[in-house]
Amino acid sequence: MTKITLRQLRYVDALARTGHFGRAAEHCAISQPALSIQIKELEATLGAQLFERGPRDVRLTGLGEAVATRAREVLRGVDEIAEVARAAGNTLAGRLRVGVIPTIAPYLLPRLLPRLSQTYPDLDIQIRESVTPRLLTELGEGRLDTAIVALPISDPTLQEVPILDETLMLVRPAGATGAAPRTAQDLTGLRVLLLEEGHCFRDQALSFCNLPGVVARDGLEGTSLSTLVQMVGAGIGVTLIPEMAAEVETRSADVRVSAFQDPQPSRTVGMIWRRNSPLAEKFTGLADLVIQATQRGVAS
Repeated sequence: MTKITLRQLRYVDALARTGHFGRAAEHCAISQPALSIQIKELEATLGAQLFERGPRDVRLTGLGEAVATRAREVLRGVDEIAEVARAAGNTLAGRLRVGVIPTIAPYLLPRLLPRLSQTYPDLDIQIRESVTPRLLTELGEGRLDTAIVALPISDPTLQEVPILDETLMLVRPAGATGAAPRTAQDLTGLRVLLLEEGHCFRDQALSFCNLPGVVARDGLEGTSLSTLVQMVGAGIGVTLIPEMAAEVETRSADVRVSAFQDPQPSRTVGMIWRRNSPLAEKFTGLADLVIQATQRGVAS
């Protein structure tokens, strides 16, 4: 009988995702030689090469792609068995992998995590901060249990629960003259600084100020809200940030924050999880806890 271990499948999955032995080993918390030996043993068992080794990276062979796909299916099935066991308990316990987008994580997690630890003392919370497309991929592949993102996602395989509606605030230099922009039209001709491609908040900001005279300036994109606010403080332009982030990010910056007139730009933040997850019922209770944390975290 062919002997293939779950450990080997996890190593194949990690190497297929990273394309690098060192990063795969780091992800699996083992040494690179140990991972390499396990991959070679699996290839010997199958009698075929799964990876093409290059000087700087590795690539899947045709067989390797097929094996990696099946490996992910097997690993997801194993994880779901663990979820079924956890769902049978009276409360959430064990590992909980939560994805959070960068425009939410720094402002919500400091208030949420203590509540989670107090309410679910046996929960091992693992946070993954990344942009929405990556979180959706990892959620769909079973590498995340749930995620906190901007809604809507509109994926029929995912359950969406709104947890917060928050307005978007204008940030401009403290020394700016004249009245603060109150409408999208008032932003015409201004340098509007945006997050780099891949952030859903960039799209939300563009949707509000979608006018010919309001464009992102080449070379003036930020990787975080903090960077954008500091750029505004340096007099480079103006930006929009979520209300949740306003107090934290403008505390040490030479900027002014103001609201737009109604109808104000806003976004909906929510929790998502796979509809077929055995933990779906418990995630509903978890969403209530997140709602409580957001109510404390947003200024009135």
